[in-house]
Amino acid sequence: MKLDHCEIGADASSESFDRPSMQDAENAVRVLIRWAGDDPSREGLIDTPARVARSYKEFFAGYQVDPREILARTFSEVDGYDEMVVLKDIRFESYCEHHMVPIIGRAHVAYLPEHRVVGISKLARLVDAFAKRLQIQEKMTVQIADALNEVLEPKGVGVILEAAHQCMSTRGVHKSDAAMVTSRMLGSFRTDPSTRREFLSIVRHG
Repeated sequence: MKLDHCEIGADASSESFDRPSMQDAENAVRVLIRWAGDDPSREGLIDTPARVARSYKEFFAGYQVDPREILARTFSEVDGYDEMVVLKDIRFESYCEHHMVPIIGRAHVAYLPEHRVVGISKLARLVDAFAKRLQIQEKMTVQIADALNEVLEPKGVGVILEAAHQCMSTRGVHKSDAAMVTSRMLGSFRTDPSTRREFLSIVRHG
């Protein structure tokens, strides 16, 4: 499956509008503070707009990363290794695109190599590249799996995300113990029940 650059590229949004300045971002935070009912010029809040803007640069750093580049360096000298590669329990923090509150969870990523493998840290960085954006969990699951499938061209890919959504636990229905699970299976992970079962067993019991 060939992905459009707007789906997994570095920063497709920059092509459609000019990015506001840091000062613009700080001014926006001051407006929100006033809207909430407080005074952004009081001592305890005077530096808050700058802190929030710097935090947002970290929270949404994924827009500046091209997932293709993360996966670009691969290794073909694997002495014939052709079994499943799994990296489980990758912690991630993302932000709900509907309410801009945290989504905190774990990702489990697996692939069945065809000719090459990628360093395991790259799998964690791939998860972060998509997590550090405004997201919904379903879309993030697809993006991780499809990027890995496109670049590595393995026999199969499996991705499972488990996460708690603060838009559900701190507002609205206030269900703090609920967790959402999403998955995407491609290639042999979709067509071969034994491969799928092996992946699920590793995730559950490992």
